[in-house]
Amino acid sequence: MISKSLLKLIKSLEQRKFRKESGLFVAEGGKTVQDLLDLGLEAINIIATKEWLSAHKLNTRTAITTASEEEMKKASFLRTPQGVLALFRQRQDDIDLTAPERELCLALDGVQDPGNIGTIIRIADWFGIKTIFCSIGTADIYNPKTVQATMGAIGRVKVHYTNLAEFISNLNGKTNIYGTFLDGKNIYSHPLGDKGLIIMGNEGNGISDECAQHIDKRLLIPNYPAGCKTSESLNVSVATAIVCSEFRRRQN
Repeated sequence: MISKSLLKLIKSLEQRKFRKESGLFVAEGGKTVQDLLDLGLEAINIIATKEWLSAHKLNTRTAITTASEEEMKKASFLRTPQGVLALFRQRQDDIDLTAPERELCLALDGVQDPGNIGTIIRIADWFGIKTIFCSIGTADIYNPKTVQATMGAIGRVKVHYTNLAEFISNLNGKTNIYGTFLDGKNIYSHPLGDKGLIIMGNEGNGISDECAQHIDKRLLIPNYPAGCKTSESLNVSVATAIVCSEFRRRQN
């Protein structure tokens, strides 16, 4: 049975303020919960239906709360609860500001949609990008919708929040700094490196002027066929996937 205090805690974690105060976040679904446990993230409580627990074996010493389907509906942030959710402690990774000098990293400049953030983390995980730097104004990675969209990748990719313009400025001359622009060079023909920082901008406004002035490699994802009228832009997570794919293709 889910106590009133536990339900109150779970529901409070929908808000960034309480996630920050508690240092906790909610993960839902058997695969996501199990992946995060396997990766060593600390869970403080796993809440699941009796039926789900009977069908799945959890190898953990974490406290387990058995709940009815009705209780899971009240606790879940999903339209269709998946039978299990868990409260995890947020990762506390040391920030390495020199990572782009050694490997390919992503930076998110004011990306707002939680689903986009989660999908980008999953994309980074797929393409072997281990570190993402976010501007302070970027949406919180521990939003329940974001966590769900990562499908467990949040446990493998390090995400840091920092003054992005200042961080990029300090990288000038030390590594390549890439960004996507409508007046950039065709990504399919322009030289690309195997390390550096790729900056992706806000859904509506793109990369901010503060960050754009420090970018030395301006890239364009061209539409097709050239010169024909098409959609004005790509979704930021789709654009990220295209860019990461092209960078990795060049390395094969």
